[in-house]
Amino acid sequence: MAHSTSTSPTAPAGQELTWRDGDMPYSTAFDDHFYCQTDGRLECGHVFLAGNGLPARWVRPGTFRIGELGFGTGLNACETWRQWKATRPDGAHLHFVSFELYPMRAEELSRALTRWPEIDAEREALVAHWPEHPAGEVDIALDERTRLTVLCGDALESLGTCRLAFDAWYLDGFAPSRNAAMWSPELMRAVFDHTVPGGSFATYAAAGFVRRNLIAAGYALERRKGFAGKREMLCGVRPQSTAQIEEA
Repeated sequence: MAHSTSTSPTAPAGQELTWRDGDMPYSTAFDDHFYCQTDGRLECGHVFLAGNGLPARWVRPGTFRIGELGFGTGLNACETWRQWKATRPDGAHLHFVSFELYPMRAEELSRALTRWPEIDAEREALVAHWPEHPAGEVDIALDERTRLTVLCGDALESLGTCRLAFDAWYLDGFAPSRNAAMWSPELMRAVFDHTVPGGSFATYAAAGFVRRNLIAAGYALERRKGFAGKREMLCGVRPQSTAQIEEA
């Protein structure tokens, strides 16, 4: 049975939300939508799962660990969990760890995710175990082989004390033009340092400074076709060796 814990009594100050087109949340702090207006769930599959070679890469024994910058509505976590349940091999485990400065309340998560009946079961489970005042480390056993951890607070600070290394990263902060700190050289380096050799990242972002920061961090970079008419997205791998990799 799923259970959850939240380790800190003090929640970060929240952000103001408005709602557009019924149930689409919009951040007034960052002046941006939380997900692609075309279809955020399909974008998750195209950018974050396919961009990291998933589900194929997690079809192996042991624990596969995904890191995410920007938990937002929990859409990526729910869609990943849905696909994980459909493809996971016996004995495998998934640990999904997300870094979120302004965690939403349960009712906000639920409202935002009702757009996709495909993830109703995952939405209901997440909302049922989401703490009333999410803060510190929120830890939820979604099922016997799936664990969700949301670290509430500044991502760079949280990564500074994190001892985990990740097989794949979802870089899903607000647009670089609206939230440059989420794509800074320091944070991209911290993400790289918390990636296993041969591990990967994917992001919808393709801004020049984001690309340069990821290359400077040490990733071997690849540009791919973006989602829903977007020209490009980025993905990349931490090399097995420590040799510097230049962009092709």
